[in-house]
Amino acid sequence: MIDDTLLEAMDKMDKAVEHTQTQFGTVRTGRANPGLVERINVDYYGAPVPILQLASISVPEARQLLIKPHDRTSLEAIEKAIRESDLGVNPNNDGIAIRLSLPQLTEERRKEYVKVAKNMAEDGRIVLRNLRRDARKAMEAEEKDGDVSEDELERAEKELDKTTSEHVDRIDAALHRKEEELLEI
Repeated sequence: MIDDTLLEAMDKMDKAVEHTQTQFGTVRTGRANPGLVERINVDYYGAPVPILQLASISVPEARQLLIKPHDRTSLEAIEKAIRESDLGVNPNNDGIAIRLSLPQLTEERRKEYVKVAKNMAEDGRIVLRNLRRDARKAMEAEEKDGDVSEDELERAEKELDKTTSEHVDRIDAALHRKEEELLEI
């Protein structure tokens, strides 16, 4: 029973780390990355739809994104959504596709993005700590019910702490890579 709780916690922690790494992809660096716009929601026939579902996104040059909608009628809605987003990029609509030219980041803007990435990492760590707390409560409840001994509970808690620490280290490593990427000129 305790092993099931540990496995479930590990699985959820893996997903939390993956989510945090995905969030890092939305932070703009000096290079073009489709992850910057994939999650921007477009008002498409009255419903919010991510750009990724409405268009193909490619990187023709290091500092440029090309967004080709599957349906040309959505072109203006996509353009409007990009303008309203916090990307700070002005889209160029040529009637067929939208080009986003990403300007060079200033030192000040890079530092702001590092702070954003650190906040995302901290959110990921909080999720991991909450998962650890929930798993620990479940294991303690099993011990109170008499399903497991105190020794088994102690072993499982050590294993849970070790797993949590490993996942926090993965988030920290991803944050470190993102910081290097952001501060690279």
